[in-house]
Amino acid sequence: MSATSAPPELDVDARPGAPATALVSPPGDPVAWAQQHRDALRATVARHGAVLVRGLGLSHPEQVAAVFRAVGSELMTEREAFAARRSYEPGVYSSATWPANQPMCMHHELSYTLHAPGLLLLACLTAPAVGGVTGVADSQAVLRALPADLVARFERDGWMLIRNYNDEIGASVADAFGTDDRAAVERYCAENGIELEWQSDGGLRTRQRRAAIVRHPVTGERCWFNQVAFLSEWTIDPEVREYLIDMYEHDGLPFTTAFGNGDPIGEDVVAMLNEIYESHTLREPWRAGDLMLVDNVRTAHSREPYEGEREILVALSDPVSLQGEASEEEGRWH
Repeated sequence: MSATSAPPELDVDARPGAPATALVSPPGDPVAWAQQHRDALRATVARHGAVLVRGLGLSHPEQVAAVFRAVGSELMTEREAFAARRSYEPGVYSSATWPANQPMCMHHELSYTLHAPGLLLLACLTAPAVGGVTGVADSQAVLRALPADLVARFERDGWMLIRNYNDEIGASVADAFGTDDRAAVERYCAENGIELEWQSDGGLRTRQRRAAIVRHPVTGERCWFNQVAFLSEWTIDPEVREYLIDMYEHDGLPFTTAFGNGDPIGEDVVAMLNEIYESHTLREPWRAGDLMLVDNVRTAHSREPYEGEREILVALSDPVSLQGEASEEEGRWH
């Protein structure tokens, strides 16, 4: 491309009910295409909150990783994962390990951390036979749809994530923190505003208070940004929830959420949040070779139940700090 030629643009189809989709002719080299169209891709995400690129023909992990590096800025090493992932190479992961018959409700990736990804990169190598859609929802629209009194409470109190780590369910301590060395885990938690308590059986319990509503780092718009509903005990399948309580008691659930002052969040609130998310969800089934970019602050995402094999690669990019200063003593934002 000469110095005087215009930068390449994308032909984007924004159909009702579906994410913005760019249909491209199969390039000879998807990595070179991504490098050439990087600015256009990122501008499209800024405009629409997410974009699905169809026709790129991604076919193997090394190629996907190179595309992710071409489009993203600083691929992140995941910390505080809620479920195990396979690592393909530094900064490139499988989708989170989660039962295929259970949905992953709308959430913002790592919204409970102090350094969250601003951009998610996803690529489909194997599309499931049925379902498995990665839905997206505009967090600004979701925030506008929430009752004013609930918004005011979350703005005042924030939200709290309570986790119990063990080696049987969800991410282990080593999965989440990259180590099972107690001193290293304690140091990480102190630096990231997380209360921790080692249990008599060797397990770990943590609590962290975070903002539920943040300002977008570029636009300054208020965004509903959290995992209040997804990591709630009330989104766990009822039979699974009862089994976990029988096994670990209520205080030992692998995760749940509360208001920032510790008050429980009721099943009715979680159901309402999920209903509002559903009313704002955009969907397009995956096809092998697809690429998706998601503004992780402006746009929530989900994973629907599926049948058959499903291989989605993920990268967390463009780290942002949205939670303010953390207090070691209280695990809270302010």
